[in-house]
Amino acid sequence: MPAFPATRLRRSRRTPGLRDLVRESRVGPADLIQPLFFHGGKGDVPITTMPGQSRHDMDGLLRQAERAQAAGVRAIALFPRIDDADKSLDGAAAWDPNGLVPRALRRLREATGDLLVIADVALDPYSSLGQDGIVVDGRIDNDRTLAALARQAVCLAQAGAPILGPSDMMDGRVGTLRRALDEAGATDVLIFSYAAKYASCFYGPFRHALDSAPRGGADKATYQMDPANTDEALVEVALDLEEGADWVMVKPGLAYLDIVWRVKERFGRPTFASPVSGEYAMIEAAAAMGALDRRSAILETLTSFKRAGADGILTYWATEAAAWLR
Repeated sequence: MPAFPATRLRRSRRTPGLRDLVRESRVGPADLIQPLFFHGGKGDVPITTMPGQSRHDMDGLLRQAERAQAAGVRAIALFPRIDDADKSLDGAAAWDPNGLVPRALRRLREATGDLLVIADVALDPYSSLGQDGIVVDGRIDNDRTLAALARQAVCLAQAGAPILGPSDMMDGRVGTLRRALDEAGATDVLIFSYAAKYASCFYGPFRHALDSAPRGGADKATYQMDPANTDEALVEVALDLEEGADWVMVKPGLAYLDIVWRVKERFGRPTFASPVSGEYAMIEAAAAMGALDRRSAILETLTSFKRAGADGILTYWATEAAAWLR
């Protein structure tokens, strides 16, 4: 009779080589997307709530994009800090063809060639109220917002954005953007929908970085998802895919890995997730106080997203982790 126990899983864990051979989930540079903050002024401005991150000026943005590309990262995502003087109730600077993001898109295309650039589609950086939509009588007007987002999307596509990331959570926005892009001849522009975006406290440092925290109008919980809901996320994703989304995103990340798993299992479509700014800041703070090993914590966190089914990860650690993983 075989000795008990016949199956000893520890045999496959005995050395690094053995563990590598049977590893189920792997993270590589091509899995990572680097978000980059930038502004229209001069110099790079450190973000106090996000150690290691800065708002870059245009030259700094180009340097960071080239650095990410050299590390093996295939895509970056742009997040602009708009000057207060350019903000308005309707966010009209979002579709200015000579605005900050269109200028950055043109410069990046010249400097980095085939590096993929994801341009955010939402009004909150441009809104004087910090809202993702247009506020009318104290509430978000969904349909007026859709018309504004369509103008923004076409503007960004015409400036050279190959991928658009609507993050606003308005109802019907993916279908509206797809029609507007197709009518403008931008049929190849990909829609990377933030399909299941929760009303989370973990966005705090990001809103500080962009000065996009709500200052009036509706509570963002009136259009972003309730953190208690899971079935609703599947409905949101299904609607966006039906309307023409090519990829979908779940946000936040670490606190919502169950949602990532359910979305990937249900739809089998390109699914992305992100350890958002507050989750990033927690790990950085814990590492700074010596509570954990920073590199190990970052790699374990990124692996958890792949284990949950994410095809890619939008992470502030992308360039650094890509260099480790090459």
